[in-house]
Amino acid sequence: MMFLSHSRGPTRTWLLRLLLVASAFALVLGAVAAAAAPARAQTPAGAFQSDRITVEVVGEGPDVVLIPGLASSREVWRPLAGELSATHRLHLVQIGGFAGQPGPAGGDVWSPAVSEIARYIDARGLERPAVIGHSLGGAAGLRLAQDHPDLVGKLMVVDALPFYSAMYGPTATAQSAAPFAEQAYAQVTGADAAAFAAMQQGVARSMSKTPATQAQILAWSLASDRHAIGRAMAELMTTDLRPGLAAIIAPVTVLYAWDEAMGLPVERVDALYAGEYATLPGVRLVRVDGALHFIMADQPQRFAAEVERFLAE
Repeated sequence: MMFLSHSRGPTRTWLLRLLLVASAFALVLGAVAAAAAPARAQTPAGAFQSDRITVEVVGEGPDVVLIPGLASSREVWRPLAGELSATHRLHLVQIGGFAGQPGPAGGDVWSPAVSEIARYIDARGLERPAVIGHSLGGAAGLRLAQDHPDLVGKLMVVDALPFYSAMYGPTATAQSAAPFAEQAYAQVTGADAAAFAAMQQGVARSMSKTPATQAQILAWSLASDRHAIGRAMAELMTTDLRPGLAAIIAPVTVLYAWDEAMGLPVERVDALYAGEYATLPGVRLVRVDGALHFIMADQPQRFAAEVERFLAE
């Protein structure tokens, strides 16, 4: 996909995947998934209305807010919802513009969605729910915990860094990343349909180890609005959440993936996450081996076990 021209060796190639993140993960609304899914109930329109997000509510019990990543659908959480809905009330967020979900034309995407998630938690009267976010959704969770500490009870970040553009080197800043962010936007929005599909096929192969999941990643990405993908990527690249980590009061667990296919020594991945989250008090870092970016798809049993442990703590 985009930015491959800036790749210099296996380290940067792997780090690029963290941004090309969920440029994907895909239309999984087939009959088998529908048959296996728990009963679904859309949030009543009168209770909460937004042109930035929609929320589906499943199950009963303590509240858990689930935020998907870039170009992803809430369906990424469906297997987990099937396991947890008997004991928890799950709020499955869908960000507008991703995976076929309509969204406002123009302007920023990620920041307004974070604000709307905060407004949803407040409007629904959720009492400091647990928040779980994947990729761009993980960054959204970090921002929620920083900007709205009274709204987040605990946070799990799944395969996301607090500042993506640290991949460009230890001296990178939000300002120095801005030209690359604009280039990312231009590449996403300027490619023709065939070129974009080809780029996304490459991204899908780097996101998950299984062909079926790769196909899902591609389909969801192609169903997304190009502007929404490009703007959200640019926002992520120019947002440094590290200065606010020390002020987060919610307990935070960070899951991150490692696999030989990344072409990067496991020690380097460990050091990357330890360094980027060094100022977050009490953070629990958990490496999940044998998985690429979509940990929940590549290691579903381990992922479910870590979520259950997180919710029980």
